[in-house]
Amino acid sequence: MKEINGKMFKQMVLSGAIVLHNNHPEVDALNVFPVPDGDTGTNMSLTFNSGAEQVEKLADDTSIGDIAKTLSKGLLMGARGNSGVILSQLFRGFTKVIAEYDELTVQILSDAFQKGTETAYKAVMKPKEGTILTVAKGMSD
Repeated sequence: MKEINGKMFKQMVLSGAIVLHNNHPEVDALNVFPVPDGDTGTNMSLTFNSGAEQVEKLADDTSIGDIAKTLSKGLLMGARGNSGVILSQLFRGFTKVIAEYDELTVQILSDAFQKGTETAYKAVMKPKEGTILTVAKGMSD
């Protein structure tokens, strides 16, 4: 596969929400910063599900840009905890890059991950390494 169209992207979002929901306890267990409150996975899952619920309502032939905008808005409106807000910012930046494309290539996807990481870092007053920000940076690199 060399390109992702809107229908595939929508399915990726919906599948991602299921995978995150099913694995949120493992992410909760990883949470140790700034305090080991054990809710990072739960908050990320609730946040992402908020966006995915909005995406699910869209037609299968919806453009990638419209899916991304809908997801980003849903994430922001449903953000829970710091991890949810950071997740929403990752997708806010991601959306800025892919908003005008009908299909995603490897290069566009790479650029979108990079922009998402930059946006999330800028949204945090004092970014700390060893957090979801570090994971995002590693993925975008």
